[in-house]
Amino acid sequence: MPKAIGFAAQAADQALEYFEFERRDPTADDVEIEIAYCGVCHSDLHQARNEWGGTVFPCVPGHEIVGKVTRVGSKVSKYKVGDTVGVGCMVDSCRTCANCEDGYEQYCDNGFVGTYNGEDKHMGGVTFGGYSNRITVAQDFVLKVSDKLDLAGVAPLLCAGITTYSPLRHWGVTKGHKVGVVGLGGLGHMAVKIAKAMGAEVVLFTTSPNKVDDAKRLGADHVVISKDEEQMKAWRNSLDFILNTVAAPHDLDAYLTLLRLDGTMTLVGVPAESHPSPAVFNLIAKRRSLAGSLIGGIAETQEMLDFCAEHGITSDIEMIAMDEINEAYERMLKSDVKYRFVIDMATLKQK
Repeated sequence: MPKAIGFAAQAADQALEYFEFERRDPTADDVEIEIAYCGVCHSDLHQARNEWGGTVFPCVPGHEIVGKVTRVGSKVSKYKVGDTVGVGCMVDSCRTCANCEDGYEQYCDNGFVGTYNGEDKHMGGVTFGGYSNRITVAQDFVLKVSDKLDLAGVAPLLCAGITTYSPLRHWGVTKGHKVGVVGLGGLGHMAVKIAKAMGAEVVLFTTSPNKVDDAKRLGADHVVISKDEEQMKAWRNSLDFILNTVAAPHDLDAYLTLLRLDGTMTLVGVPAESHPSPAVFNLIAKRRSLAGSLIGGIAETQEMLDFCAEHGITSDIEMIAMDEINEAYERMLKSDVKYRFVIDMATLKQK
């Protein structure tokens, strides 16, 4: 089995550090990938620090992976050596339940296999993610990546991109719709770009006045400072859809009242603690809906990548070296990144 190197958390209270491990040789249906770039998702920090519970250590995070195919199994028909490919949040699922058969592997009734900290059906233990130099993945969970786009900027699309694209697509956002995006971080800035490309009128809600100009640069038609009651009141009963990307507990009612009749607010941010429960009246008064959404299936993720290639959409990134990951985590907690860290795997060297 090929040796791999990466960075891992050995315990919830320890910094990530250099780690050596083994990947499996490609089976008949597998693709081996040399990782060029890996995005840094807030979920990585949650898992590395066991903030959601259930992390198995050592933990090698990373599920926003772009690289080149280096080997393929004998039955692989979708990819060849040298292809540019991506891997997102899943590397397998049961593939037989109704949801998997319908292309919703992320909602697998038996639980999808996470790119890291999932059950490793091949080698035992748990899966190790993209903070590493290589990975081996079943071809059905590998994605085609266009060479037209900056590959480092593509990496965050494998999580942040699909996490925002999927609900916008599912709830039918299109030209003429007024769409609110709550929060301008790694998810929010992708939501603004994608919703605008879908033809929507985009309203960005932020607590930070210093993000107004950047939000407009990214495509927002309007920017609302959510701490300003008068600005919020001006948008009551007006929005068709709201995508709430904030991963910290906050008052949902302030946004539910902005929805028009039959409007929906979908949550994609996952806070370590729950939001305060919203008032029922704000839902029933305008037949509003409060929903959630989790990444996207493989087919939809490919659709998202193709959509982004067509519209020239990538993530706004700051490139870091592998050994800067712990500093990046601390900066991420302070929202000190515009808008996604991406690790350049060329900086990962064997010790």
